[in-house]
Amino acid sequence: MTTFTDFSENTPDVKINVGKTFGIKADFEVPAFAKANEYVPKIDESYCFDKATTLSILAGFSNNRRVMVQGLHGSGKSTHIEQVAARLNWPCVRVNLDSHISRLDLLGKDAIVIESNKQITKFQEGILPWAIQNPTALVFDEYDAGRPDVMFVIQRVLEVEGKLTLLDQNRVLTPNPFFRLFATANTVGLGDSTGLYHGTQQINQGQMDRWQIVSCLNYLTVELETKVILSKVPELNNKKGLSVVKNMIELANLTREGFKNSDISNLMSPRTVISWAENFQIFSDLAISFELSFLNKCDETEKPIISEYFQRCFDIEVADSVSKLIDKD
Repeated sequence: MTTFTDFSENTPDVKINVGKTFGIKADFEVPAFAKANEYVPKIDESYCFDKATTLSILAGFSNNRRVMVQGLHGSGKSTHIEQVAARLNWPCVRVNLDSHISRLDLLGKDAIVIESNKQITKFQEGILPWAIQNPTALVFDEYDAGRPDVMFVIQRVLEVEGKLTLLDQNRVLTPNPFFRLFATANTVGLGDSTGLYHGTQQINQGQMDRWQIVSCLNYLTVELETKVILSKVPELNNKKGLSVVKNMIELANLTREGFKNSDISNLMSPRTVISWAENFQIFSDLAISFELSFLNKCDETEKPIISEYFQRCFDIEVADSVSKLIDKD
């Protein structure tokens, strides 16, 4: 089992200006750490912050609020939390609540270790006891996919003053004053009615009540999504490339509307559009890169509809070569 570093004595020792740091219209300061440690995510200098979501996450860090970020896949929920933490130098650890994560994984279990050249059985703390005792932001990804026994373990620490009891050790852990708790989810705990997110489930409403802030991060405006894609694929940051990117986003929005209207069962997330733009740089062909990035993931019966979206945006058939559509500068 992994051994985690103890840095429980560390405290936020500086303040940063929100407007200058995150590029949003806000004029106030939040606490941060002067130095980063091994658990602080790396800064993505090109990351674009959504104002409402960023302010919600910052409220979690500065005011010790329990924050859940909900949204469709590929909208940047987890990375939003990580990039805020990165700029605050706040240690941040993500745990994916898939079906293999058990109660013992979170709390800890007995393990065989070598001490003084002898094998002994020793209790090894899990991620939750370690995190709760350190100034760490713990992020539960795919929160609505967690197993019921795991969710009830988390429920107690959702309260700001919630202490964690380790029955196996006869210990009661008091949270570090700078321990923070976040979660990301595709649904809001009411189950999945779209069919997109198999494995998600309804969440106990008593537990949902303990999340003090629920921020919805769905797909971005055309302007912001364009900015995100160009930051990831700067080779397209020219007049002709910008035209292509806007058409890519127009097509993505058509798939999102088509999904909303039940015309198709899949949609293009910003992550998919970025992959398409990156693959376009590799293959130099919009149709081929579109097919490899998205079309091949779709149901055969829906491909004609999606191909029609492509033709509507680019005025060509998907099957046609379009390598001459854009000349690289």
